[in-house]
Amino acid sequence: MSPSASRAAASQSTKSHSAHTNKMAAAKSASSADAKATASKMHRRSRSGCFTCRLRRKKCEESKPACKACRHLGLQCDYKRPVWWSNADHRRGKKEEIKTIIKKTQMNKKGPSTTATTNSQAQSASSVNSPPSLCHSAPTSIDVYPESSPQSREQSASPYSGGYEFSCPPGDNYFAMPPPPPPPMVSHHAQYPMFSPYEVDIKTERQIFINDVPTRRDSTISTFSTYQPPPMPNGLPAYPADSWVQQDYYESHQESFAEEPVDFNFFEFPAAPFSPGHEAVINVEDGDKYLLSHFLDKVQKLIFPILDVNQHGSARSDVILPALESNKAYLHCCLSIAATHMKATESLSGEQIDSDIVRHRYAAISELCEQLGQDKEHSQILEATLGMIFFQCSVGRPVDALPDIPWHQHFQAAINLVNKLELPQIVMDLPANGHAHPPFNMALTAWIDILGATMLGRAPNFADPYRELNLKGASAGLAELMGCDDNIMFLISEIACLDVQKNEGLNELMLCKYVEVLATEIGATEPPVGTVQSCFSPTGAIRPKQLSANISAVFRVAARIYLCTLVPGYEARQPSICHLTSQFAELMNYIPEGPDGFDRSLVWPLLIAGASSVAGSPFRAMFDQRCARLGEAAEFGSFGRIRELLLDVWHLNDAATIKGDHHGVRWRDVMHEKGWDFLLI
Repeated sequence: MSPSASRAAASQSTKSHSAHTNKMAAAKSASSADAKATASKMHRRSRSGCFTCRLRRKKCEESKPACKACRHLGLQCDYKRPVWWSNADHRRGKKEEIKTIIKKTQMNKKGPSTTATTNSQAQSASSVNSPPSLCHSAPTSIDVYPESSPQSREQSASPYSGGYEFSCPPGDNYFAMPPPPPPPMVSHHAQYPMFSPYEVDIKTERQIFINDVPTRRDSTISTFSTYQPPPMPNGLPAYPADSWVQQDYYESHQESFAEEPVDFNFFEFPAAPFSPGHEAVINVEDGDKYLLSHFLDKVQKLIFPILDVNQHGSARSDVILPALESNKAYLHCCLSIAATHMKATESLSGEQIDSDIVRHRYAAISELCEQLGQDKEHSQILEATLGMIFFQCSVGRPVDALPDIPWHQHFQAAINLVNKLELPQIVMDLPANGHAHPPFNMALTAWIDILGATMLGRAPNFADPYRELNLKGASAGLAELMGCDDNIMFLISEIACLDVQKNEGLNELMLCKYVEVLATEIGATEPPVGTVQSCFSPTGAIRPKQLSANISAVFRVAARIYLCTLVPGYEARQPSICHLTSQFAELMNYIPEGPDGFDRSLVWPLLIAGASSVAGSPFRAMFDQRCARLGEAAEFGSFGRIRELLLDVWHLNDAATIKGDHHGVRWRDVMHEKGWDFLLI
């Protein structure tokens, strides 16, 4: 190579290597028109919200001319860089001004509601402190919900005729729930703000070869925003030294309204988390770039909402981006999921979008088969396989009919990989009270395993390890990943095992004894009165630990209802069931609702409680209201599927009740009749 060619190549390499540095330098420089244009363009790309929400470290939904949060609080909404932004003292003064406005707004709104809350609590105290028992001689649901049945309906005969009558132990109504917490403080925030955004540059490269000779190489960089970067190895936040966010981070730990502490690096992730400044390089074809952008912009926030609350931005920086960069099967899975979501939410139809869905499904399966044939990279194979199972729960409509492999066939392959990697043993060997790091893939596997077993009427694959973990009080990371306490999930695993034994012909007396034992175990997980309360802080941010406590309470009631359905002679009209479904509806008041809420994280308990609710039950009114608040989001994913399933169950059971048949149909039977093979979690 000639000296001139060498110099040209070196110059080109230097330019390519410093592209990102020049971009950041241009954004910071205010001395030239080009720099201003670059900064403006980067700001539009990042979609990090108005400057008022950025100052408050809240997620902004970016409506114009003013976002919802600013309109609601009466704040000035600035999308153009305001004068006070460039000066630290001015920012601090503006922040204090905003805090004062928020406090006044909250005080004004809390005042008039105090009396109504007190009256409501007094009126309901007498009815909820003494819940009915599960005895068969108790009155029916017509006494609990008079409007739930026509006046001409005949009194039901004894539902159990086998000579044995299951009744509650004397003096111990172990199915009864403790008094519910006081009525919730309704949040007045129009959205559920998260945490400060930051930018991730996704670099996509494409190179053209002619006769195996590289000719043209294209490189594009797209900027996406997330909530908070991963911490430095020394525990310090990963912000530049001159960043305004860094200053606010330290200030927030000294202010009275600071949120709950975050336990970063709780999980042992399959891939190393991104280091600060890491630029993800994700290779996709030009025709698939729109799918990658849609996945990062619209889909990824739907997948692990609880994890993002517990460990800010961890789902993106520790799970999704590293896998997209290094795992081809995972990438194809995500592109297929993005196409499925676009088809469901943007009313797309036709051969193109269906072709994209099926093409990437096939590509993901091909990559997995190739890796399995090589018998290596087991962690990556498991990561992609779990993604193909779990991501589908966030997208798609119930009527989707494109060819796909059933989730439980994927899961059987996942179970084999989990055993090869010895993940259950790793979890059991973790210290019960130490600073443990459970494997992320094992936590996700356990969640699918336990709740998926109830879909199929089978025992969980790892029921024995769950039982041991429950006995030693150890954690598998289920609360941090999905919100429900581990011990409640382990008890749901036990109930699933009992469900299988019942179907296999377990003696009814032994069945009732097991039910009694499990009911007592569920009662032992009950927290003190008052534990369930609003999960919003005074500033309107989510309190992660309180959210987990509220979600656990919802799952606990659903577990009780599931256990009650196994009792011989079970009827949804029994007062004990009516009481539990009513209490479930009350607890849902403590779960943030709407498109930014967490209803879609509660698909399984909503299914269990909803299938046992009768006409006139508060559950049905609550569910309809929350579906309306969700809007279009209530029509796709697992939530959309249980919505349609519950409507069918209610229609059939209400019609059966009118005819005098009080047993009705079970939700599993309705799924079978519909030909559904979904994982409803």
